[in-house]
Amino acid sequence: MTLLSVRDLSAFYGDFQALFGVSLDVSEGQTVAVIGANGAGKTTFLRALAGALPVPHGAVEFAGRPVGGRPAHVLVELGIVLVPEGRKIFPSLSVRENLQMGAYRRRAGPWTLDRVYRLFPILGERRDQPGTNLSGGEQQMLAIGRGLMANPRLLLVDEISLGLAPVVVKHLYEVLGTVSTEGMTLLVVEQDVSQVLAVAQRVYCFRKGMVALEGVPARLTRGQISAAYFGA
Repeated sequence: MTLLSVRDLSAFYGDFQALFGVSLDVSEGQTVAVIGANGAGKTTFLRALAGALPVPHGAVEFAGRPVGGRPAHVLVELGIVLVPEGRKIFPSLSVRENLQMGAYRRRAGPWTLDRVYRLFPILGERRDQPGTNLSGGEQQMLAIGRGLMANPRLLLVDEISLGLAPVVVKHLYEVLGTVSTEGMTLLVVEQDVSQVLAVAQRVYCFRKGMVALEGVPARLTRGQISAAYFGA
């Protein structure tokens, strides 16, 4: 079943056009990767899906209904949740309170504080500390946990590896793999191509706001990916 269907999506920041006719499909339970260089439009794409940018109503369908341009809080209630680039931890709140913020518009589902603590034990150990006291990797765990607390059907993850050590990134992708095997649908934006392609069933490469390549990772060569990524 197709959970997310994007057709001919364009997006703007004022007069500046950042996306040009992007089309993409995500099946329920699938992990889909969006890769590309800085400025390719990856984050803009996630922001458009999450309700942070105005887009045509019919350009985005979720579970068979048009949702383009709906407010972010409505999309969260429908099951579309964004884990933003840079984590965006609330500095005045504890780890536990940051997680509880993710549940403010939550849907019914299995994700609770206890379940997030089982997924990320360090968050349980440090639940009463300010979220900003955590290391970069721990803050990324907190951001993912906060997203899961909303019980999404589709989790949008933006640049999970940004500024983190390779061993931390590897662990985070192992966790995403675990979440995926439990049925979560994931759309992951990433510059660390090798990590994300190892867990994705389908990949879209963005370049200059357009889809330059799409396919099943195992069927794409390094040369094809490089050419689409850099425009060679």
